[in-house]
Amino acid sequence: MDSLYMTHKRKSRSLSWAVGTTQLALLVLFLGLWEAAGRNKWIDPLLFSYPSKLLEQIVRTAANGSIWPHVGATVSETVVGFALGTILGTVIAALLWWFPFLSRVLDPYLVVLNSMPKVALGPIFIVGLGPGFMSIVAITLSVTVIITTINIYNRFREIDSGFIKVVRLFGATRLQLFRLVILPGSFPVIIATLKVNVGLAWVGVIVGEFLVARVGLGYQIIYGFQVFNFTLVLSSLVVIGMVATIMYQLVAALEKRLTEGWRER
Repeated sequence: MDSLYMTHKRKSRSLSWAVGTTQLALLVLFLGLWEAAGRNKWIDPLLFSYPSKLLEQIVRTAANGSIWPHVGATVSETVVGFALGTILGTVIAALLWWFPFLSRVLDPYLVVLNSMPKVALGPIFIVGLGPGFMSIVAITLSVTVIITTINIYNRFREIDSGFIKVVRLFGATRLQLFRLVILPGSFPVIIATLKVNVGLAWVGVIVGEFLVARVGLGYQIIYGFQVFNFTLVLSSLVVIGMVATIMYQLVAALEKRLTEGWRER
């Protein structure tokens, strides 16, 4: 039994190493081709730049400190939008499950709001909340809350009805049913929604910064387009990718920790 386990573990490590090596090789190949294409002018370096030029731009702005206010503004907006979107979406889903009449009333409105292009709501938030942090967070919430509500509420409704009946036969109240059956049974979906909301929060923040911001990575992208500095545009996209990856990995680590704790319980 131990030998089978060790064999499986070695195969798993070998597969992980092969996957990681292939990913790294593809990235190096892509960057190398891009660098060669830019330096040899196979592509227009003014429009597409090339990796060493982007790295130089990032290092220079990091060294003189000009990039950090933009990163700080965008990250703070993203974290607030991500956290509020997840919390509010989960609370609304719980209310819809708790009050079936309310869920039937609001169901068509949720469908309409989910299908509505969220960018169209941006001017309304800007006028109502003013150009700044609050309007950007509101745009982010419009992206994250509805999808969170729908995903978690659908999971609440999919909990095994037979299990619910058994718990009710033992005299469980509605609160106990939700706390002991519905919420624990939906925990994996709630955790998975965190990962989805990372990407959605970034989309909402960048769109909001496109519309109204005077600071932030989204603002840098718009400014780069306006002055025809595509190195600034692409370097801002690289920074967004790096910070978003870090945030995603933090959420993945949180998911792993919470999932392990949930399984132990």
